[in-house]
Amino acid sequence: MPVGDAGEQPDQPWNRRRLRSTNERLLLDRLRSTGAASRAQLARETGLSKPTVSSALAALAEAGLVHEVGTHAPERGRVAVLYAPDPSAGYALGIDIGRGWLRVALANLDGELVARADVRNRARSSGALADLVVTTARQVVGNSGVGHDEVAHAVVGTPGVYDAERRRVRYAMHLPGWGRAGLVDRMREELGVPLEVHNDANLAALGEYTYGIGAGTRLFAYIMIGTGLGMGVVSEGRLFTGAHGGAGEIGFLPWPGQQRPQTLEDAVSGVAVVESARRFGMTGQLTAKAVFDAARQGNPAAVKAVGLESERIAHTVAAAAAVLDPDLVVLGGGVGHSVDLLLSPVREHLRALTPLRPKIVPSRLGEDAVLLGAVATALGTARDVVFDRRSAS
Repeated sequence: MPVGDAGEQPDQPWNRRRLRSTNERLLLDRLRSTGAASRAQLARETGLSKPTVSSALAALAEAGLVHEVGTHAPERGRVAVLYAPDPSAGYALGIDIGRGWLRVALANLDGELVARADVRNRARSSGALADLVVTTARQVVGNSGVGHDEVAHAVVGTPGVYDAERRRVRYAMHLPGWGRAGLVDRMREELGVPLEVHNDANLAALGEYTYGIGAGTRLFAYIMIGTGLGMGVVSEGRLFTGAHGGAGEIGFLPWPGQQRPQTLEDAVSGVAVVESARRFGMTGQLTAKAVFDAARQGNPAAVKAVGLESERIAHTVAAAAAVLDPDLVVLGGGVGHSVDLLLSPVREHLRALTPLRPKIVPSRLGEDAVLLGAVATALGTARDVVFDRRSAS
């Protein structure tokens, strides 16, 4: 609902500035959500008067927040100029830190990627990994031609849970030393960009909701099965993280082990696939990918290992279904990408386990889910920062 209009005469100068800013943001958000529009169209759709719209658009254009993108010639009347947000008004940085790969992308305010780098994570210490993050991010920004001061916000996706109070990552079992105090502050300082840290499965869920198959769902769970096991939950478009950020850490659920107490991550992750394959008779240097490839070729041990994995994934989905009642479960991560072998048996096992049977689908974004979730999250803040910064100046 518009706040203030041409007929309104606030007494205080700060009131007038606030009303102008509110109307400008209203128009900018409208243009971003539904596309280019003319002054007359914006006036009709927002309820603001045409003079108010003209004044607000002029201010937005002067601030570099909108620009002219063409004209519209109606059957009657004058040709109308069309306005749209200027995507080059600012930029957001998304960073995905994984055990095997580091992915960094720079996006404009329309969410379009303008530069990207995917590099192997060969860092042998947490300090070296922090250096790799900073160096790669700087290279991505430098190679894009975008000025460093144009990057308004950055978001990092990482295994584990970020403790905002202590400014450190907890439970990142597969990145040794990554929970050390001072690493996040160091990256933030050396990058020189405001930086947030989020769990990778949570960001993957947001990426899938924003850009992928989760769009429009009421409540869905993204189950990331790779080096570890995690889950992100998006309800009504918002991420559910729990009281301390640990919601979705299903890898910690207990699992009955033969020799020692195990967790669900011990049973379901890529490491578990390899261990099962060895137990069934496969030899050599194995990876989860190699086991799945061998299963496609009919290797009996690999087929057994994949069958066991599908049964355990079904248990994971059954647990999520009982607690969350999602309308959709998305399988992602390195193991989750092998849906050609997993999807049918997972559904079959699920039918035997529980009457709760949510729709199960593969991730549409694949390996890019965390990165695109980081970009989407960074954009939400970057747009606010850019508007406030340019409006004030």
